[in-house]
Amino acid sequence: MEILNFMLNFNMEIHFSIMLRVYNTLTRKKEPFIPMEEGVVKMYVCGMTTYSDAHIGHARTYVAFDIIRRYLEYKGYGVFYVQNITDIDDKIINAANAANMDPLEYSAFYAKRCLEDMRKLGIRDANLYPKATEHIEDMIELVKKLIEKECAYVVNGDVYFSVEKFKDYGKLSRQDMKQIKAGARIEPGEKKKKPIDFALWKAAKPGEPNWQSPWGEGRPGWHIECSVMSSKYLDMPFDIHGGGQDLIFPHHENEIAQSEAAYGKKFVNYWLHSGMLKVRGEKMSKSLGNIINIRDALQHWHAEALRFFFASYHYRSPADYNEDAMKNAENAVKRLRLLKEKLEEIAGKDDKFDERELNKKEKEYLMVIKEFKKKFEEAMDDDFNTPKALEVIFDFIKKTNKFLMEIEKPNGRLCRYALNEFLKITNVLTLLQEEEKEINEEAIIKLAKEYGIKEKDVTRII
Repeated sequence: MEILNFMLNFNMEIHFSIMLRVYNTLTRKKEPFIPMEEGVVKMYVCGMTTYSDAHIGHARTYVAFDIIRRYLEYKGYGVFYVQNITDIDDKIINAANAANMDPLEYSAFYAKRCLEDMRKLGIRDANLYPKATEHIEDMIELVKKLIEKECAYVVNGDVYFSVEKFKDYGKLSRQDMKQIKAGARIEPGEKKKKPIDFALWKAAKPGEPNWQSPWGEGRPGWHIECSVMSSKYLDMPFDIHGGGQDLIFPHHENEIAQSEAAYGKKFVNYWLHSGMLKVRGEKMSKSLGNIINIRDALQHWHAEALRFFFASYHYRSPADYNEDAMKNAENAVKRLRLLKEKLEEIAGKDDKFDERELNKKEKEYLMVIKEFKKKFEEAMDDDFNTPKALEVIFDFIKKTNKFLMEIEKPNGRLCRYALNEFLKITNVLTLLQEEEKEINEEAIIKLAKEYGIKEKDVTRII
C-alpha cells in the first residue's frame, strides 16, 4: 500500500537518460541502470542493529546511499527508499542484559538516537523504517514456505536453511561450495545438520524476547528479517539492494538463497556495496579503542565536512578517516560556502535572461555553467563517481571566480542562474546545508518549568 501511494503521488518529470551505469556486485561489472518500472526506483538498504550509538563507519555507508538516492532523484526518478531497523538480535539482548534493561526498550532507545544522528548528517529519512519485531508473522510465513519446499528443516524448535538445496549459493560473494564449507563451523548449542546451514528461526532461551510459532516459542534469525521486509514493501525483484561490503557474505548471500528458494524468482536486480572505513589506517575495533561515534565526530567537525570527506572517496573504495583529511574537508566546504555567498550578493531575483543580449565574456561564462552541469552528470552517471564530481565542482569555482574578477559589472540574472545550478548540484552531495541554530534543549526545558510548562510539551515543540 505504501509503495502504491508513493507511485500515485509521484509527479514524474522525465529528464533522465539511459546513460547511468552502476557497478553490480552480483555480476562484477558496470551495467546500464534500468529500473523495473519506468521512472520509479525501489531501493532497500540494510539498516542498523540498534544496540549502541552509530559510528562513522555507519555514517559512511548511509551517506553513500543518501547521495545515490539524491542523484537518482536529481535525474528525475521517484525513489521509494526502505531501510529496516533490526530491533531484536543477539547483540541487542546481550547489551540490554548488561544494562539491566528490556531488550526492546533498549533497542528503541538506540534506534531513536541513530535516526537523530543520520538527520544531523543531512541524510534524508527513508520512506519506511520497518522494524523486525513488527513483522514476525511475515517471517514465520516465509519460514513455513521454505519448510514446505524442503529447503529448511526443524531441529528442537530451531529452523535451519539447507544451503545445499539452493544450487546458486555463493553467486553474490563468488565463493564455491568448497570454500564455504571450509570456513563453516557449528557453534556450541547448534543442532544443524551441516555447518554451512544457517538459522531461520531460533528456539526461545530463558530471559530472551520470544514469539509463538509452529515450532514453539522463539525469535527470527537475522537473515530472514531483510528478506521479509524488503519483499513485503518493494515486491520481487526490486531494483537496488544496498549495504556495506561486510554484508556481502553471509548476510546478503543468505538473503538471496532464502528469498529465491521460497519464491522461485530473482530477488534483486542491482546489488550495491559501500567500501569499508579505516581510522588512521587501522580497522575500527573495540580492541583497538578507535571506534568513533557520529556524535563524537560532530563535536569536532561540521556535518558538511564529514559528508565531503566521504564523497572524496568513491563509494566502493576503502576510506581512511584522519585529522589531515578532515581539515582538508573543512577547508573545501569553506570554499564552497564562499562562492555561494559571493553569488548570493550579486545575484538577481530571477535567472531569466536573453542569451542574445549577453556580452562575449557572459556568453563564455554561460558555456562554463552548462559544461559544469554536463561534466557533473557524466561523473555521477559513471557509478556515482563523487571524487570526479568534486573535481568538476572545484573547477567551476575556479572559473567562476576568474569570471567575476574580469567583469566590471556582474549580470545579476546570469549570476542567479549560476547560483541555482551550483546549489542543485551541491545539494546532491548535501555539502551546503543551511546552518541551523543549535537548540540548548536542557536550558529551554529548565526555563519552561519555571513558567509551569510541562517537559513533554516542550520536547514535542522542539
